[in-house]
Amino acid sequence: MNDTFRQMRRKRQLLSDSETINILNRCTSGVLALLGDNEYPYALPISYVYDDKCIYFHSAISGHKIDAITSNEKCSFCVIEQDNVVPSEFTTYFRSVIAFGRIHIIHDDASRMKALQILGNHYNPGDDENLRKEIEKGWSHVAVMKMEIDHITGKEAIELVRSRENKE
Repeated sequence: MNDTFRQMRRKRQLLSDSETINILNRCTSGVLALLGDNEYPYALPISYVYDDKCIYFHSAISGHKIDAITSNEKCSFCVIEQDNVVPSEFTTYFRSVIAFGRIHIIHDDASRMKALQILGNHYNPGDDENLRKEIEKGWSHVAVMKMEIDHITGKEAIELVRSRENKE
């Protein structure tokens, strides 16, 4: 394990690599955290797609997010798949993923096109003709970002771990 990142304290709650990736594949939005203006954290909800150990995003070509990415490539990204409140236990039964990595804006046209096709197919699979038209329409005013993951963990509530262990 890379010494740059902390090990999870509650190891029983750690999800397997495959389940962590499955969560990333099932979900459609998360929170991207960047270093923003005056070194204040800047966290924003954003749609994404996971593909081949990377996470892709798209946005307008200018703004706070683009400025933050341009000035510092380090980021984190969090996805919450489940967050069921259990009032009687004063807790939630959660499943989540957090990834740390480096993000950059894709400038190469072929790579931008590939990422936009991956994003489009994730949200509207099988509609290639309309996806092509949408990409053409927005090409000049869409930025595409790629997060290369350095470290990733999935975690679930201890109650879900116990429930699964009791079924085995």
